[in-house]
Amino acid sequence: MAVTDHIKASKAFMEESWVELQKVTWPKWDELKSATLVVIVFVIAISAIIWGMDAVVRTLVAFIMRIFGA
Repeated sequence: MAVTDHIKASKAFMEESWVELQKVTWPKWDELKSATLVVIVFVIAISAIIWGMDAVVRTLVAFIMRIFGA
């Protein structure tokens, strides 16, 4: 492909991208705040679940190691 073809393809891509960006419905401030809150709560909940699973497994492994004298 020649350089001019690359330039034309890049220009067409940029124009099509701009048209697609005009179709986007951006969230309002209240929607953005509530979605952010949902994400934060979800991350905290999943982190707590993983922490709990880790604590249980750590305790079980320590118990098994004590049984076998390690």
